[in-house]
Amino acid sequence: MPRSISKKSGRHLSYLLPILLVTGCSQQAQKDHLTQSSTSKFSVFTRNGNSGKIHNKQVEAKEHATIWDRMLSLYALPEIDNARIDREVNWYLRNPEYLTRVQQRAEPYLYFILNEIEAKNIPGELALLPAVESAFRPDAMSPAQASGLWQFIPPTGRLYGLKQNSWYDARRDVVQSTQAATTFLKELSETFNKDWLLALASYNAGKGNIKNAVDRNVERGQPTDFWSLDLNNETSAYVPRLLAIAKIFANPEKYNVNLHQFANQPYFELVDVKSQLDLGKAAEMAQTPLDDFLKLNPGYNRWSTDPNGAQHLLIPVDKADSFKEKLAELPHQERIKWEHHTVGKKETLQSIASKHSTSVDEIINVNHLGDDTVAQGTILLIPVSFQSQKGEPAAAVASASPQTTSTPAQSSKQQYTVKKGDTLWDVSQRFSVDKDDIVSWNKLSKKAALKPGQKLTIKKTSGTITVASTAPSIKQINYTVKTGDTLAQISKKFNVNVTELRKWNNVPKNKADIKPGSKLKVMIETAGHPST
Repeated sequence: MPRSISKKSGRHLSYLLPILLVTGCSQQAQKDHLTQSSTSKFSVFTRNGNSGKIHNKQVEAKEHATIWDRMLSLYALPEIDNARIDREVNWYLRNPEYLTRVQQRAEPYLYFILNEIEAKNIPGELALLPAVESAFRPDAMSPAQASGLWQFIPPTGRLYGLKQNSWYDARRDVVQSTQAATTFLKELSETFNKDWLLALASYNAGKGNIKNAVDRNVERGQPTDFWSLDLNNETSAYVPRLLAIAKIFANPEKYNVNLHQFANQPYFELVDVKSQLDLGKAAEMAQTPLDDFLKLNPGYNRWSTDPNGAQHLLIPVDKADSFKEKLAELPHQERIKWEHHTVGKKETLQSIASKHSTSVDEIINVNHLGDDTVAQGTILLIPVSFQSQKGEPAAAVASASPQTTSTPAQSSKQQYTVKKGDTLWDVSQRFSVDKDDIVSWNKLSKKAALKPGQKLTIKKTSGTITVASTAPSIKQINYTVKTGDTLAQISKKFNVNVTELRKWNNVPKNKADIKPGSKLKVMIETAGHPST
């Protein structure tokens, strides 16, 4: 059993409150809350709140004047006196501008995050985990390709239903990623018998690594609480970092920290726009500066919603009714503008797609082409971004996201050496770039087979945002084989090599079949986490 934490002199920190027994937020909040099976109104918060004391834990969310009041009422982690926490507190206090930036960035998101915290009955301190993971930047990307507020790497994101393609990355979708992260965290807590510090450590280092550390201490007859485990430096600092910022925000006067008083009110509403819509046009209809609009909708990689997928937008709550009225009146042909393009000499669909910030697949679908070859002189119908129509570059929309776009300006190059079993898809997923772009950069055939040792050029645009990070660590996932699964399909799903998958699970080379229901061990890279 984990070692219990002693309470010096029976003392509790002022921010220690039992976890809220959620009987629901306000009636309106229950109505507006998004679950996996419903798509209704979402919210964050607006300014002009008044400061106030922490309310009784049984008071409903609507009676909390500010976001901080509400968050503190949900705090549930115990006070712990530990030098590692003190060290992180001192770092934050030496960098007050960081605390200011984090609060400003968190403003559009905290109300909805707290909705999910309450719905899943998990500690309120976890609402601050994005401060540790991404500094509340939904467009943050780590060197290990972890992305979004909650820093999901591609395979884990897919495990929790976060779709990723060249048009849309749900890891950066504020709503989808928050639901996935809180679900993941709750599952981890149940794995470790509601020990939230071990759950948090697992979120960083991987469940298998923490289980192994616990088992080692059991074998040695040593305590198995977080503070007693032998963990890597990153994870050893990760949990104290969250506890430190939670402690500071609970005691602003003690630490001479100014809290921005955000009212405990909705900030955005989720609107289903039904079909593909230009983001620049949407921002104009929402009467919202494009940069601010994209901070609410960072999941879209290009200049419009996904033509074959996600069609929802977060709209500032005070603009939502007007937006919906304008959307209803918008002629269908004005949702996306089109122009005719005559294929020139030596032009390819990839070069045309890059020029217009769209994808080869989109051009093929719109023009009913059989493949990606096109003859000189062919007239193609091409979608044109709203920003381009106004004389602004289409990349102005896409550059707000860390996904590499097809715009080559201000790009940096790196080389990747192909490993045995690699496909173009594997490499594109590893670097979070479009497969068509790799083909274009390296002048390959779209159906080309890669050879081990082959060098590929990978370009990353200046839009890619990298957060400060330590080196990636390895995380174990236990995958349950489904009917019809093959080793090749599973390796592709998790962006690993078939040979490695066989090795991890002692599967002989001459054995191709795997039984449904059997467990496979999959080792994946996890992202490092920012400290600034």
